[in-house]
Amino acid sequence: MAVKKLKVGLTYDLRDDYLKEGYSLEETAEFDLPDTIDAIEKVILDNGYEACRIGNIKALVRRLAKGERWDLVFNIAEGLHGFGREAQVPALLDAYQIPYTFSDPLGQALTLHKGMTKNIIRSVGIPTPDFAVVGSADDIAKVNLPYPLFAKPIAEGTGKGITPISKINNPEELHHVCLNLLQNFNQPVLVETYLSGREFTVGILGTGKDARALGTLEVILQPVAEKNAYSYENKEHYDKMVQYVLVNDDEAKKAMEISLMAWNALNLKDAGRIDLRSDARGVPHFMEVNPLAGLNPVRSDLPILCTQLGMSYNALISSIIKSALSRANINN
Repeated sequence: MAVKKLKVGLTYDLRDDYLKEGYSLEETAEFDLPDTIDAIEKVILDNGYEACRIGNIKALVRRLAKGERWDLVFNIAEGLHGFGREAQVPALLDAYQIPYTFSDPLGQALTLHKGMTKNIIRSVGIPTPDFAVVGSADDIAKVNLPYPLFAKPIAEGTGKGITPISKINNPEELHHVCLNLLQNFNQPVLVETYLSGREFTVGILGTGKDARALGTLEVILQPVAEKNAYSYENKEHYDKMVQYVLVNDDEAKKAMEISLMAWNALNLKDAGRIDLRSDARGVPHFMEVNPLAGLNPVRSDLPILCTQLGMSYNALISSIIKSALSRANINN
């Protein structure tokens, strides 16, 4: 008698679908390209599972209503609206008791809001830049931090809203940048002390006691890149703008240690990526975490890190699936 294959669904937001609806390139920056879905599906099939493409949350709702079910959902859906957008698919799957990859609704909603995340990080003693949250124009004058500062939308990823003028040197620039971000992104602005040191991204794999820091990439801006930050434009044109260097010196090891502490403090699951920047003394500081890290095999930071470490894309995706199955007590 044939053994029943594990049925793995795939939830995702395709960038092309939203571009066709009239959304801009920047608005859709976090959404996936078709080759990402193709690559993940191939690994699912290579593991001997059945793969089922579901699509975005609206497609998931329709299929659940028709009675479709899966043994596991590989979820990379980012969502489009609200602070809870990355939590929407996990919450819906929780309601139907369907296991899924990556963090639960609490982790996804919390970490999308950078201010809330930093409050927790700071409360457990993990270094992070001093900050203020600007919710309206009236809040700008209340910011009491030494210059230079750095400002960005409080709940965006992929460098959205970050440009060379995000580094702020005086009250006039602060007022201009904050007003612009408030208007363009319809959400609060995170204003932080600007850190002048090295920039890192650390990959994490696993959950709880099984979580481990994979390694550290230093993000080095090329001479042609936009200045001061790993901005939206620099990320979009990473092949010309950015050099990614695998580093393992003391500062990089400290970045890994801090990242693992942050991952467990936030109770995140399966895999993700943490961004850090060092101060003038060379101490890495937590900046933000991505619990739904990009998984394009060529363009995304986490697969780039794994490739430089000698870990294949198949091994990365397989490890994520294994972690999720273990959490769900599913034998495969």
